[in-house]
Amino acid sequence: MREIRLQNIKKTFEDELILDCVNLTIKSGEFFALLGPSGSGKTTLLRLIAGFETVDGGSIFLGNQEITYVPIHKRRVNTVFQNYALFPHFNVFDNVAYGLYLKKLSKDLIEQKVIKVLRSVHLEKHIYKSIDQLSGGQQQRVALARAIINEPDVLLLDEPLAALDMGLREKMLVELIELQDELKTTFVYVTHDQFEALTVADRMAIMNADGEIEQVGTPKEIYEFPASSFVASFVGSTNILQGTLIQDCKKIEISGIGMFEVVVPKEKTGLCEDLEILMSIRPEKIEISKTEMTGFTNHLKGKVDSIVYHGRSTQYLVELENGRILHVFEQNEEHFPQEVIDYDDVVHMYWQKENVVLLDK
Repeated sequence: MREIRLQNIKKTFEDELILDCVNLTIKSGEFFALLGPSGSGKTTLLRLIAGFETVDGGSIFLGNQEITYVPIHKRRVNTVFQNYALFPHFNVFDNVAYGLYLKKLSKDLIEQKVIKVLRSVHLEKHIYKSIDQLSGGQQQRVALARAIINEPDVLLLDEPLAALDMGLREKMLVELIELQDELKTTFVYVTHDQFEALTVADRMAIMNADGEIEQVGTPKEIYEFPASSFVASFVGSTNILQGTLIQDCKKIEISGIGMFEVVVPKEKTGLCEDLEILMSIRPEKIEISKTEMTGFTNHLKGKVDSIVYHGRSTQYLVELENGRILHVFEQNEEHFPQEVIDYDDVVHMYWQKENVVLLDK
């Protein structure tokens, strides 16, 4: 197994800049996700690694080997596409064995390899079925089996679960994690769905609409410590308020709302006082109650404008005195009675200073 290194990658289509000086290292054997909105260039980046597109600038390395202009069939990289790209006139066995047929391996060796890989994706009971007899999830497994049977160094997955319903998608995510753990192959997973990326990834890169990487890190690092307002808003839900650092950078003053205690991280200790900055606070980090509470460093009052029940949690949209809406998530406890909060109730909201993330404007 070898790591992937992208150095100063630039790509344009019809004079439109798609990727702008992208630098990224994907470690050997990790499950890596590329997450971003439509048009951010994540699929283009995947196609460049696979060899379906060529760069306008920069270099691509697989281990110590530069593969920037190496033909597709000579790269130890396989791709699973969104539409699976299966051969409809082949059965499951022949779809999976296709790459081995091209290598002219013996019939016994092909059968041995196909049966082994079909067992790994739980399709050994469907080995001679035609493709149109399979469900969407089973077709996706066939595509995976065909991609991994040649034992590539890297498996690229381009929105592989987009065609599946939510229940099947969640099941397939778990199966992908188990498969990657078993194979120890480097997986690069492209998606615009934050839930998928947070579920499968060891590490992930967040790409913005300008074809730039905003942040690279573990799912927890990305979610808990976003590097920009774009990342904070795109990955999960958050409340972003603009304010000014004051009092030796220990508090932030937000016009029309109030003054709140914050913790300035080490990398921002050089910030001077009276600097305008953004404050991000996740909805689930905020406690909500109709009665006043103690033990919290920050407190706000507002009126409930909207309530959305999500089953495991309830989302409250609370209007502040200045008209700003604050989002609050509360977990619904099954075994303990909860305070009933209704529309137009005046509520108190609390959070600890450690749960505030400061972002540059």
